[in-house]
Amino acid sequence: MTVEHAVKPHGGILRNLLVDPQKTDSLKSAASAFPSVTLSQRQLCDLELLMNGAFSPLDGFMTETTYEGVIERTRLPDGLLWPIPITFDVPGTLAENLAPGARLALLDAEGFMLAVMNVESVWRPDKRREAERVYGTASEVHPGVRYLYDQVHDAYVGGRIEGIELPHHYDFETLRDTPAELRHMFDKLGWTRVVAFHTSKPMHCLHREITLQAAKSAKANILLHPAVGMTKPGDLHYYARVHCYQAIKRHYPEHLVTLSLLPMAVRMAGPREALLNAIIRQNYGCTHFIVGPEHAAPPNVREGGERFYPTYAAQKLVAQHQNELAIEMAPIPEMRYEPEAGRFLALEQIEQEGRRGVQFTEKQLNDHLARDLEIPSWFSYPEVLTELRKIRPPRDRQGFTLFLTGLSGAGKSTLAKIMYAKFIEAGGRPVTLLDGDVVRHNLSSELGFSKAHRDLNVRRIGFVASEITKNGGIAICAPIAPYTAMRRAVRELIEQHGAFIEIHVATPLDVCESRDRKGLYARARQGLIPEFTGISDPYETPEKAEIRIDTTNLSPSQAAQEIFLFLLREGFIETVDHVDGSETKDGH
Repeated sequence: MTVEHAVKPHGGILRNLLVDPQKTDSLKSAASAFPSVTLSQRQLCDLELLMNGAFSPLDGFMTETTYEGVIERTRLPDGLLWPIPITFDVPGTLAENLAPGARLALLDAEGFMLAVMNVESVWRPDKRREAERVYGTASEVHPGVRYLYDQVHDAYVGGRIEGIELPHHYDFETLRDTPAELRHMFDKLGWTRVVAFHTSKPMHCLHREITLQAAKSAKANILLHPAVGMTKPGDLHYYARVHCYQAIKRHYPEHLVTLSLLPMAVRMAGPREALLNAIIRQNYGCTHFIVGPEHAAPPNVREGGERFYPTYAAQKLVAQHQNELAIEMAPIPEMRYEPEAGRFLALEQIEQEGRRGVQFTEKQLNDHLARDLEIPSWFSYPEVLTELRKIRPPRDRQGFTLFLTGLSGAGKSTLAKIMYAKFIEAGGRPVTLLDGDVVRHNLSSELGFSKAHRDLNVRRIGFVASEITKNGGIAICAPIAPYTAMRRAVRELIEQHGAFIEIHVATPLDVCESRDRKGLYARARQGLIPEFTGISDPYETPEKAEIRIDTTNLSPSQAAQEIFLFLLREGFIETVDHVDGSETKDGH
């Protein structure tokens, strides 16, 4: 029950798309005749926020008319502000068999039906136009745009949702709240003013200072509301981050802060996403929302060093629409640590006083953790760093993946076997060899060599390697992996858990073809093997491989030694037997 002081939901309606329990059984029975779709991670997150009311007043995935209004004018059909399209993509083959009036069963990865969509609209979007409107760029360097191009199907289906049950979460169950549950909690605690903080990163001293300043200014309590669904490339998996949030929560005054997890799929859409984040927190019952100088921006920059979104662009857009929101923005300036003052200050203030302040970046943090170096005491708290070190131990104790890619005959398999043997000989960490031919025989025997099947084969290798890496082992992979997009996807999957070291075995085509022990190139030249990499199908050269080796004039042992020296230099191994049998310890 809503009390008078509670902030109104966006549009005045807090929706709950779950059907009455009496209707659930009949809906499940009828759904056996419906076509079905297994949800992607983004779709699963979006569906949960639709069903629990976080995306109020939406009652389903957007139709074409709604989609057009959102991307072109940031408006729903009734004129209500809405900045980001919430769409449902399906393969073209399925879309061809759907029409308005159809019903579609939405399944989780285990095959359980979570909801039914009543199809109202089926269309094929212009993805480039969507990217330009929503992200402000069509460049694939932007990870949100790249996901749109590479991972989102070419057909969209929109319609009203009938929810059967919310997705199941078996971890941190006491930290997962629906908007109605959080609103009830705020009422029970007597919290009439609540400032929300959105993050997908661990929190440190600066974040505590930011949230405390916002709370004092707004005379409000604090909701730490991190995104734990599908987050940015390079982000720690949420289970590690949650322990960090729990650790830093102990450094706030008693009864000032609560922690709740948001199962959101971030888009990294900068200013538009800042607006969506504000709307979501309004639906959760918050009165204020913290917006930083780089809010919801991707973790990388354009070519040339320019950021995708100017500093404070998100704050400017939220301020522009402030009168349409029931939640108030709490803008935060760019801040630095000022050693003379012994605290964090606004960068503008520091510069006005003729000083520069100091900064400790996320890249520096990760490097210090990897090399077991001391981290400045002003940057974080010992309890937070303890949790980070559990998931990010020094490199010589963490799992990692060696991912060798190159043409057939380049020498990948031989190099992989040498390194596998040496790691086994050295002991200390479990090591697994995922050679291309072996994987094809044991893991992907039913696959052909079309682009779709090659991508699926590499995706399977990446999944296995990520599990090995997550559990502290060494995975050595040696597929051809000719396509940049799939190699990048595997990197992003593995880097949640450890290091991904891409090794481009850059042996030229003519040398590879001259080796041709299996006669594959000869058969490809005769047209007997279609879609053969380097002959009738392209190999997209890695641009940012950690190691690049041409085996034309190197023996296998010499090439393997280059890899071992890289691992030694970067701290992944401390003691290693050389290929020639001599021993190296601590770089000597």
